[in-house]
Amino acid sequence: MNDVVRIGVLGTARIARTVIPHLAASRSAQVTGIAGRSIEKARNFAREFEIPLAFGSYEELLQCPEIDAVYIPLPPSMHQEWTCRAAEAGKHVLCEKPLGRNSREAATMAQACMTAGVVLLDGVMWYHTERARRIVEMTTACLGPLTQITSAFTFPGTRLPADDFRYSRELGGGCLLDLGWYCAGVSCLLFDATPYRVYATAVWKNGVDIHMNAILWFAGDRMATFECGFNAVRRRWLEVTGESAALVCDDFTRPWHADRPRFWIHGSEGESTQHVVPHPPQEECMADAFCELVRERQVQHKWLDLTLRTQRVCDALQQSAERNLTVDPGV
Repeated sequence: MNDVVRIGVLGTARIARTVIPHLAASRSAQVTGIAGRSIEKARNFAREFEIPLAFGSYEELLQCPEIDAVYIPLPPSMHQEWTCRAAEAGKHVLCEKPLGRNSREAATMAQACMTAGVVLLDGVMWYHTERARRIVEMTTACLGPLTQITSAFTFPGTRLPADDFRYSRELGGGCLLDLGWYCAGVSCLLFDATPYRVYATAVWKNGVDIHMNAILWFAGDRMATFECGFNAVRRRWLEVTGESAALVCDDFTRPWHADRPRFWIHGSEGESTQHVVPHPPQEECMADAFCELVRERQVQHKWLDLTLRTQRVCDALQQSAERNLTVDPGV
C-alpha cells in the first residue's frame, strides 16, 4: 500500500463537511472520492472540496480500485450495512460513532472487518490527540489511586433540525449514543476497566432519551458518574479524582480554544497547575491514527477493544434507564 491512504466518503452529511478538510490536510490521507444519493449532489460536493472522484451510489464507490478506505458519516442505523459492505469490498473503515445502535451490530461490524483483514476505527477524535495521551499519562502518574470519574457532555438541542437522526430511536438517536458514548468511553479508558454494574435514569421524548444521568461501578471501590443531554448549555466536562490530586478538563471532547488544548491538576490544598498541550486539529490526529493502523494492517487494536466495551456499557445503560434497574454489562 502507498504511504498515503486514499479515502472515499460515503454520504454528504454535515459532519463530513467538518471532517473532510482535515482528512485532506493530513499527510497520511488523501480524500479521493465522494458518494452521494445522487450523482449531481456528489459532483457538487466534489467540486466544493476539490475531491477527484464523484459517485452516484455508495456501492459504486466501494468497487473503485482507487479507494483504499472509507469514511462513514451516515446515521447509526446505516453503519452496520455499509461497514460490512465496505469490508467485503476490501476497504478499511473509519466509521462515525456510535459504531452501531447496539452491541450486536457493533460485534457484527468488527467481525466482518476482522474476517476481511481490514481496519475498523470509530470516529471518537479526541482519543488520538497529544492532550489525550498526556491526560492518560498524568492520570496514571500524578493523582494517586483513582476513586472517581465525573463527566458531562450536553448541548441545547434547539439548534438541531426537527428531523435530525438524534431524535429518532430507529435511526440510532438519543443522547446516550450521541454524547454519553464519550463519557462511558473515557471512564473505561482512564480506569482501564469495564464496570461490573451500571444504573441510569433518563428523560424521554417520543421514545428517545434526551437527557440521562448514569452511575458506573468499577472494581476496587471506583465509580464513574456522568450526565448527557440535548437540553442543557454546552458542556464538555471531565474530572478524574485520585487520593492525592484531581485532573480537570473543561472541554475534553473538543478544545474550546483550538490553539490552547488544556487541563488542570488540582491538589488537596487548593493549588492548581494548568497544562497546555498544543496539537493539530483532532480530526487530523484521528486521520493520522487511522492511516497508521491501515498501513500496519492492525486489524485488532486497543481502540476497537475500547469501542466494543463502550458499546456494551451503553447497551446496559439503555436497559437500565428503560427498566429502572441496575444492569451488569456482562463484560
